[in-house]
Amino acid sequence: MRGIDIALIGLGLLTGAAPALAQDEGQEIIVTAARNSPGYTSDGEPLPVAVKPAPALRLRRTADFAVQSVRIIGDTRDEAKRREEIYAMLKGAIALAGKHGVELATGDYIVEPLTPANYRNLILEQDDDREDAEEATFLVKTPLTKGADAKAALDRITKFVQAVPAVGRAEIEAEGDLTLSVVGPDQYRGQIVDLVAADAAKVAAKFGPGQGVIVNGLDRPVEWSRVGLTEVSLYLPVSYSVVPKP
Repeated sequence: MRGIDIALIGLGLLTGAAPALAQDEGQEIIVTAARNSPGYTSDGEPLPVAVKPAPALRLRRTADFAVQSVRIIGDTRDEAKRREEIYAMLKGAIALAGKHGVELATGDYIVEPLTPANYRNLILEQDDDREDAEEATFLVKTPLTKGADAKAALDRITKFVQAVPAVGRAEIEAEGDLTLSVVGPDQYRGQIVDLVAADAAKVAAKFGPGQGVIVNGLDRPVEWSRVGLTEVSLYLPVSYSVVPKP
């Protein structure tokens, strides 16, 4: 087995692939029901199409947060007053969040905290149906632990939304379905590589002691998909071939 492991590492260096694209260690990423990946390099170039790995090569774990999209909408006719009401309600929501075990954030892909220091940077969008209405859309998230109940997480968020005091004509409401987020997906690279190495070694052993493996894709960023109400699947887009040892 040790000989196969060494072949795995050594042959992996012969692929000539570029170094892995860096992910910030603490970067929080939204995980939707569909398969997700970083999608683009740091230079804005699209990544190659990934090879979908076997389920055995995926690390399944509980997501770090349950995430709900929420909006505050105001329709006061006076624009300045309308915007002040929306931001005031948002400020109140931030102040109330901790008491309900939730956090406020922004982002469609990378999640950033929404705080008393930056909430006025949130851009108000015009409502599609009414010219005199604007809305602020943001995220409400709550931590998940192993074995967490999605319904309990949703109930916590719902109670928070219902508790936020109205300001003027501004109102708050949840929109869309509950989704998930993971903090620092690339921190699990080592565990995923261990899964790949164990699987490759097991397969190579079936072909005899003189066999090793060539692995492609180990240099790629960790990718992810949602696989349950509170669970995500983390993996590397790898493929490998069994070959005679040199």
